[in-house]
Parts: sequence; structure tokens; C-alpha cells
Amino acid sequence: MTTRRKIRRTLILAAAAWPVLAWAGAVRAQAPAKVRRIGLLTPYSPSDTALWHQAFRLGLRDLGWVEGRDISFEYRYAEGRSDRLPELAADLVRLKVDVIVTTVSTDALAAQKATRAIPIVMAVAGDAVALGLVESLARPGGNVTGLSSMSELVGKRLELLKEIVPKLSRVAVVWNPQSAVATLYWKEIQLPARQLGIELHSLEVRDPDDFDKAFEAATKARAGALFVIQDPLIVANLKRIVSLAAKSRLPSIYHLSEFADAGGLAAYGTDRAEMFRRAATFVDKILKGAKPGELPIDRATKFELVVNLKTAKALGITIPQSVLLRADRVIE
Repeated sequence: MTTRRKIRRTLILAAAAWPVLAWAGAVRAQAPAKVRRIGLLTPYSPSDTALWHQAFRLGLRDLGWVEGRDISFEYRYAEGRSDRLPELAADLVRLKVDVIVTTVSTDALAAQKATRAIPIVMAVAGDAVALGLVESLARPGGNVTGLSSMSELVGKRLELLKEIVPKLSRVAVVWNPQSAVATLYWKEIQLPARQLGIELHSLEVRDPDDFDKAFEAATKARAGALFVIQDPLIVANLKRIVSLAAKSRLPSIYHLSEFADAGGLAAYGTDRAEMFRRAATFVDKILKGAKPGELPIDRATKFELVVNLKTAKALGITIPQSVLLRADRVIE
């Protein structure tokens, strides 16, 4: 076969193959994009986190992500049982989700122990540096990033309680010593208590059966008010704690507005829906290729003070005007 004939044959074969190659390329172009899986791990229940998770999904939608088209969600709820978090975190790792989003520090710690490879985004962590979740706020290192509310809020809540009850000298503190986060906050509250001239009476709770005894101890100690340190066990027993505080006639302050809505005197803390909305920006960056260890930790910027005037009236307390003017919401 002459060289000219060989060239002609090659061109004919190439021309015949071109429609096939073009079709294959078109099929590849039309193939659906990979659906990225996001694991949402929380120590709370679906009802506790419904508004927060909704804010997170809306945040992702605003960034162009569409559920069912290019993202999907895997929810894992511990229902107030922090001991289940390691198992739930391991389940998300087995599913090989693309990123794990945690609610607070407790589940972030469990996720970090379960994986050092899958990115973890904290929505509302406490002092992430003190807890060993990140190396620093500016350069987290490792696979964890997100938002932090920091532990100084504990001292501010105590200051607020003293402002509401000016003659306050002894405060009963409900906390779970089995929690690394609650233990950190118990230590953090000591200095502001001394500065305010307040004696703290520790009420340790490890399971739901401990609450009745804790409030009996608060009454015997003649505590003038109640301070609740955040923990999944506390949130899971929200209504019970508020009821016991009312029965014991103890002015109380909490970290979530839901406690004030349920009848607690006051609540002061981060706006968690806002934190989850901001967490979506971290997930967006990670899914687009950013390394979590290089994304600086963001601080909480929006806080919410809620005061329940119905409860104040029942307790015979007059809320100072200075507090009411700062309140984001007043329940009448």
C-alpha cells in the first residue's frame, strides 16, 4: 500500500470515528455533576436544631447549592446523649461524606476523634483553642475550622444575672462534670464570680435523675439565683429545668432563648441560626477546594438577650430598665 493510500485510509477511519467520539463527549458533558454529601452531626434532637439547620440550608442555597442536584444531607442526632456522638461520627466517616458540620464543641470533639481527613466545620463551638480542636484562630491547622462563640460569654451572663438581682451573693451553678466543655466553662466562671463578689455553689448533674437532687441542694444552700452551664444534657431537659427553677423560685439565666420561651427568667447567648447561616460559607469554600486548616476561625458577632417579664412578675423581680433597653426580645 502506497503512502498516499495509507494517509487516505487513516483520514477515512478518523472521519468515521468522529461522530462516535463527539457523541461520547456530549454524553460526558451532559452527565450530572457529583452530588456532594454533607454530614450534620449534633448532640441535640431534630426539634432542637430545626431552625438552625434550616438557616444552614438557606445559607447554602444563597451560595448557589441546590439540594438533590449537587448536595445532599446526612443527619445524625444524639438526642441529648453525648455518649452516642462517637458512634454517630464514625457512621458519617463510613459514609465518606465530603464535610461534617457540627453544632457545638461536644460533637466537634467527637468528629475530630473519628477523622483527621474529612473536613469539619463547627457552627457554634466554644473556645476551640482551649479545647484542642484547632491550633490557633488565625491558622487552625488540621481538618477543623468554623465559628467560635468563645467562653467569655459565661462571665457576661453572670454579670447580667447580678444586674437583674443586685443583692445577689450566692449562685447555684448547674453543670455536667463529664463534659470537657462544661468543665472548661466551670473554670472560666470562677474569676468573674470573685470580681462580682458572688459565691458559687456547684450542682453537678450527670444524667436526668440528678436534677431533682440538684435543686434540693440549691434550696438547702440558700442560693439566690440559678446559672446553667450549656451542655446537651441541659438542653435535652430544658422544660424540666425551667419548671424546677420556677418551683424553687430561683431567678435563672441560660444560654439559649428557648429557655426563656419556656419560662426561664433570662437568656443571653449567640444567635445560633445566624451562626449556622455563616457556617454555610465555610462549607462552600471547602467544597470548592479550600483546606479547612487554612480558613481562619470566625467569631460570633450577633448575640441575643431575651427577658421573660411574666417570670419576673411571678418571682417578684423588677427587671432594671437598663436590661430591658438592651433586650432583643421581651416576653410579656
